[in-house]
Amino acid sequence: MKKPLLIVGALVVIAAIVGGWMWYQHSRPQTLTLYGNVDIRTVNLSFRVGGRLASLSVDEGDAVRKGQTLGTLDRAPYENALMQAKANLATAEAKLDLAKAGYREEEIAQAQAAVSQAEAAYQYAQNFWQRQQELWKSRTISANDLENARSSRDQALASLKSARDKLSQFKTGNRPQEIAQAQAGVDQAKAQVAQAELDLHDTTLVAPSPGTLLTRAVEPGSMLNAGSTALTLSLTRPVWVRAYVDERNLHRATPGQQVQVWTDGRPDKPYTGKIGFVSPTAEFTPKTVETPDLRTDLVYRLRIIVTDADDGLRQGMPVTVTFDESRHEQ
Repeated sequence: MKKPLLIVGALVVIAAIVGGWMWYQHSRPQTLTLYGNVDIRTVNLSFRVGGRLASLSVDEGDAVRKGQTLGTLDRAPYENALMQAKANLATAEAKLDLAKAGYREEEIAQAQAAVSQAEAAYQYAQNFWQRQQELWKSRTISANDLENARSSRDQALASLKSARDKLSQFKTGNRPQEIAQAQAGVDQAKAQVAQAELDLHDTTLVAPSPGTLLTRAVEPGSMLNAGSTALTLSLTRPVWVRAYVDERNLHRATPGQQVQVWTDGRPDKPYTGKIGFVSPTAEFTPKTVETPDLRTDLVYRLRIIVTDADDGLRQGMPVTVTFDESRHEQ
């Protein structure tokens, strides 16, 4: 009788142990595994101005650093344009100085002499017209002669008024509007100089970031339009991993979360990374991602920044991402 009881007791104990183990395994946090690729990041480099390509200092496969000179255009046309712009600026500044300084004493004296001459001419024409009027009363002259005398008097009066206005302008100087117009000419000339300097600077192509040159699309001597691709640069730093998480595990992927990035080339030594971005919109899993889930599942894109990247991580390489949920970057 005791033996069956012992067997039943042992079975109960074993069942309790197995149940407890299963409950423990179910209740403990499960490691989240995601699949993705090292992000492909390239930049098409071009000159902002057009011209003849003078030189290229890099070739495909070369490593470049930020700010390194990659190529140059023929500078001569832009140097000439800059000199022309500076000459136009000097002319505009001279006109502004003249407008502010007003007229010289010699010019005012000449205007005064012109007024005196106009006054004498008007006085002569006035006297002549009056004499012609007396002769007209006695019918000594024709009506046509009288009209010619009146017309000469009116022309002399108009010339006198013009000479007096010019003298008044010389004495008072230029109007504020004329000075403002001259100042606007200077400002426009300065803008043209600045643009010419920028165009000259843009004849040199520099690397915006460190990376590796992928494509050399043109050769020296080629005529290039502004914005046409000359080189293609692959950005090697920082290294980003693009991975995807389903909605069920979305709450476990938060910015700052520490993760491990595994590659086939280093199966025993993962890279360290952290989540920098979680997409706010869902999308279908890209076919480039190796995942055991259905391709039609809706997922959310993650950008993971690898903090200890080396040359072993190449763009497009498939990776596996695991979460260490006990570590969060606050």
